[in-house]
Formats: sequence, structure tokens, C-alpha cells
Amino acid sequence: MITRKSWLPGVGLYSVSNAEEAADPTKGHVSLGAAPGFSKDQKENEKKPFDRDAPAVSWDVSTKKKELSEKDDDMTPTSTDSTEAPEITAELQEFLQSTALCNLAAVRYDTEKNEWQAIGDPTEIALQVFAHRFQLGKKTLVEQHGWTQLGEYPFDSSIKRMSVVYRKGDEGDAYIFCKGAVERIIDLCTSIGTGSMQRTVTPEVKEEVLEQMTRLAQQGLRVMAIAQRQYSAYDGQVEIPREDIEKDLTLLGLAGLYDPPRLETKDAVRECATAGIKVHMLTGDHPSTAEAIAKEVGIIPTNRASLPHSVATSLVKAASEFDAMTDDEIDALPTLPLVIARCAPSTKTRMIAALHRRRAFCAMTGDGVNDAPSLQAADVGIAMGLAGSDVAKGASDIVLTDDNFASIVNAIEEGRRMFDNIQKFILHLLTSNVAEVILLIVGLGFQDEAGFSVFPLSPLQILWINMLTSSFPAFGLGREKASYDIMRRAPHKSKHGVFTGQVIVDMIVYGTIMGTCTLLTFVIIVYGPGNANLGIDCNRYYSESCNTVFRARAAVFAELTWLILVSAWEFKNLRRSMFSLDPERTDGARFPFFKDIYENHFLFYAVVIGAMSVFPAVYIPGLNIQVFKHIGIGWEWGLSFGSVLVFVAGVEAWKACKRRCGWFAVGGVEEGSERKLGLKQGFISFSRAVSMRKSESELDRDIILQTGGEKV
Repeated sequence: MITRKSWLPGVGLYSVSNAEEAADPTKGHVSLGAAPGFSKDQKENEKKPFDRDAPAVSWDVSTKKKELSEKDDDMTPTSTDSTEAPEITAELQEFLQSTALCNLAAVRYDTEKNEWQAIGDPTEIALQVFAHRFQLGKKTLVEQHGWTQLGEYPFDSSIKRMSVVYRKGDEGDAYIFCKGAVERIIDLCTSIGTGSMQRTVTPEVKEEVLEQMTRLAQQGLRVMAIAQRQYSAYDGQVEIPREDIEKDLTLLGLAGLYDPPRLETKDAVRECATAGIKVHMLTGDHPSTAEAIAKEVGIIPTNRASLPHSVATSLVKAASEFDAMTDDEIDALPTLPLVIARCAPSTKTRMIAALHRRRAFCAMTGDGVNDAPSLQAADVGIAMGLAGSDVAKGASDIVLTDDNFASIVNAIEEGRRMFDNIQKFILHLLTSNVAEVILLIVGLGFQDEAGFSVFPLSPLQILWINMLTSSFPAFGLGREKASYDIMRRAPHKSKHGVFTGQVIVDMIVYGTIMGTCTLLTFVIIVYGPGNANLGIDCNRYYSESCNTVFRARAAVFAELTWLILVSAWEFKNLRRSMFSLDPERTDGARFPFFKDIYENHFLFYAVVIGAMSVFPAVYIPGLNIQVFKHIGIGWEWGLSFGSVLVFVAGVEAWKACKRRCGWFAVGGVEEGSERKLGLKQGFISFSRAVSMRKSESELDRDIILQTGGEKV
């Protein structure tokens, strides 16, 4: 966060450009110009651009720049050359004093690391750094100018301001320095400006100040008012009520702080929108600031003219307007506000309650102590790990360690990947179980001469298939990467869990195909060339009469093993063909099957090794007859191989039917089609980072992620 602009009544507008490091006051260019909409005398002040270049301040005023200044009252220069020090006016000095002293942040230069470091809230850091640009930081004022703190009235979210009490040296009078929301501070002021520029606050002057605030807010700046008063009755012994301290103030100016979104935020917004997640931003910023930022990152459309009037007017609301509405009036809105500005803690809980009344599943982000009730009220509370308070972390379900919105989006994607893989894991195991049930139950009808049922698979064959053949491919499916369309699907319905209609039907269809193939193989071998010879007591012993049964078991064992292994590759995607898992691949491969199946190395080798293990299990002497109750086979291999092809064809046909008919389709993108960012999907914004510095928090504004009664 960086202080981009500072407006001083009667002086003009200070602008900072080319300052990318939030904590470094030696970087950037500063210019002074007339503020738009003010008097001609003020506009006659020349713009004086200067460049901060550690630690001196340099000025350069060229004839060409003066001419440009006359044309553009709000121009920011981009380069300077001279080393002439600027004149710090009395008005600027008083503004900087209040900015630096009414501040808990610390800015220092680390000689060991050779870099500037800052500690504190990003908002206060930005103000402190601006004071350091003129070498009037808090440490300088305290150590060199003799300022001593006497008291503090901390920031209160309900009144949106903080104040401190200082005395300079041996002077008898104390000074009250105050900062906060412009609307709250201006009501406490009786005058604005200092010295010859001082004026009494009238309705016209107040409107003038609010106009400047709106101009700054419309540029996406967070605007804060800086004020002070001289107070002679403060002795520091008796605590004075806050309302007696914060009155009769003099407005010194406005500070516009820029809170740039991270580079990845806009892409994350688009990604979350296509994932069917609607997001509401609740912020303490001015409505114009909130709206400008919302447009910048795609929370709300830049042009709302195409939307119905009732929808367009409900997208952005002030908390005062939202809080004044009854629950019935809120429920009657066509869509809940996507942005609420100047909100209080109660506003957040009311928004969550409104979402719950609409049967929405919501997640809430927050960092302050006052966010605890809303974090607990939400279905999922997400606290900030870097900037969050301990109270917020204790009330939340999740702590975000890097305070980065993209991390939430990545977590949603990872959660969906895990959910999909759990479904694949379950489907793989249950499909084989359905096949075995069909095979074994129907197999009870095969009876030998003594009237005992002949098992198509021996108990140890079943154990081998369940423990070794099925397990490792299932584990491999748990390591699958996210599918290409995972963030284009609507959230799944929480009441269904992992056993969705598609999983249940797929389990039955695939299990039936698998069980039927193995059963037919057993029937063909026994009742074809075997002449229906089921032998005598072939479940326990091998004899010449059991030769046909043992050969049929070997073929069924090999076939079922391969079908289960191949099904693991088929279940890499429940809807896409195994031969074209990603239709959006850009490597130009015409037949990407081999690349796709090798991408998951664990699954690939689990399938290959499992398939090869069939041969020693069938042919090793003693192991085959005594343990598995089967013997080596010959022409029967053809049935096993052929059944694999039949199974693959059946699975591919079922997937094609699901795609063509839209059966079990999840809302979102199907077959790689594009999906535009629209109001139905919702919009997202989190931004607090300065450039890409990891030490800065991004989620300064409280966010509610909403899905339609479904989990993301």
C-alpha cells in the first residue's frame, strides 16, 4: 500500500509516482499541483516535481513542464534531474506531523540487509513512509523535534478513527492528532487548513472536501482524513472522555492510499467466476473506492447499463443503506450486493444471514477482532495468517498463511481435485466388487456331479485381486492431477457427498459389463470345449476331471485382473474418453493416449506391473495349482484379451452416451466450450499487496464466497 496522493486545503495536491516499494521512502517521484475544482489562486501555485534519491530530495522545474502544468492540474512527473531541496511549507509540515505521530507503524533502514523495512498495519506504513519522504518520520519528530506522547485513543471500527495526544518539548499545550474516515472526521472539524489558508467549515466548504474525497476515491484510492487541534486542558493525569478530545478539530488534509491488486488476482477472479462461485466484498472503504477497485479486478462490470435497473442498483451499496433495510427488503432484492462499503461488523453478519436465508453455502474471510462473529457465523471462516488477529484466527476454521486470494482459489481447485480423486478411488474399488458379486453369485449355479457349487474364482484368487490388483491402481487414482475443466464446473451439492448419481450408476454399469465378460469367459470354456465337465470337488483339489474348471479359472483370473487394471485408466476421467482426456492440450499430439497414461507414473507402473504379475501367478508350479487352484492355459488367453477390448468398448460407449445425452452433467463447461465471465457466476476481489511483495497482506477487505447451497 502506498500513499499516492495527498490533498492539503489551500496548498494543492501532492502526487507520488513510480514508487513500487511500499517501505522505501527513497524511491519514487513527487509533484505538487493545484487540486481540481479549487480557486484560481491555488492553481497559480507552480507544480514542483522532485525525485527522492536516498536520502536527499531534488527538484526540477522545466519550462516545458510548467506549460504542461497549466494544462493539466493533476499531472505527475516521471523524471527529475536537479538536486535542489524543496521548501516544506508550514501547511505541509503540520500535515506530515499529524500523519507520522498519529501512527503506530515503524519504518527503518536495515544496514545489514541494505533495505528498508516496515512494521505495522499497511495503511499506517503507507502514511509513515510518506512522512519519511520529507524526513519527518515519527522517530525524527520524537528524537529531534522533542515530541512526546501523552495518550492514545485507539482505532474503533464503530467510529472509524483513532487519536493520539502529544506535547512538544516544554510547551504547555498538548496537541490532538486524529485520522480516520473522511465522513467521520469532517463532522468533528470546525475549520480546515492552517495559517493564512485556514477557513471555517461551512456547508459549502464541507461539500468541497467531500468533492475532493470523491475524486480520490474514484481513482481507486483509500481516502483518510488527517486532523489536529491544540488542547490546553490535557494534563495526562485524568482520563478525558473521547468525545471531549475528538471535537473542534482542524482538517489538515486528505491522504489517498493506493492498494494495488496482485498480478494474479484478476486471473483468479475469472477462474473463480467460471467455477460458479459468487463473491461479495465487504469493506470499510468509501463507496467510490470500493467500486473503482471492484471494476479494476472484475468484481462488478465496468458498464452496468446493459443490466436491469433493479440489478444494477443493488450491486454496490453503502452499509448505512444496507443496514437500514429490513430482512424482508433484503430478501426481495434480485441479487444481494456484491460490494458493501463502509460496513460495520454487524453488516457482515447480516449479509451471512441473508445468504443463509437464500440457502447459500458461504465462506468468510476476515482479519480483525470484530470479524470473529461473522467468521463463526459463516459455513467456513478463513482468517488471515499474516495480518489477522489472534481472535480472528481462533474463531476461524482455516488460517490463510500468506493472505493471498490466489491461495484460496488454489485451495478450492485442490479440494475439487481431491474430491474427484476420492470418487475415482471409490468407483474403481466398488466396480470390481460389483463384478465379483455378479460372477460369484451366478457361479453358485455351476454344480458338479456331487451337487456342490463350483466357484469361478478361488478364495485366494479373490484375495489376490482385492488386495494387490485393485489396491495400487486405486492409490494411483488418488494421485491424479486436476482435470482440465475442474474450475469450470458448478459446485457439487453437499447433500450428495461422494456418492453422486453418476458414481452409483457408473459403478453398476461398469461392474455389470465386467462381471458379464468374466462370466461369459467361464461359460465358454466350460460349456464349449469342456463339454460342461465341472469335475468333482474342484474347489479343494486338482484332478484330471478338474482340468477344464482350473483352466477356466485361470482365464477368468487373468481377465478380471486386466479389466480392473484397465478400468483405472478409464476412470482417470468419468466423462472424457480415455483416448482424449484433455481436449485443450496444446502440444499438438494427435494420439495423446500414451502421454496421458504415463503422466501419472504411480498409476502407470501399478497397472503395468499388475498386468505382468498375471503370468507368473498362472505358470509358476505349485503356486498355480496348490494356491490359486488354476493351471496354465493356452488358447484361453484369446478370450481374456478379447474381453479387455469388449470392456473398453463398453465403457467408451457409456461415456459417449453421457456426453451426448447430457446425463449426470455438472453445471459448467462441457467439451471444452468457453464460458464468459458474467453476473451469474459472481465476481471476486481481494487486494492489499504492494507489487508482488510476500510480506504484504492482500486480503484487507472482508470477503464472502457464496455458492448456491453447494460446496465449492
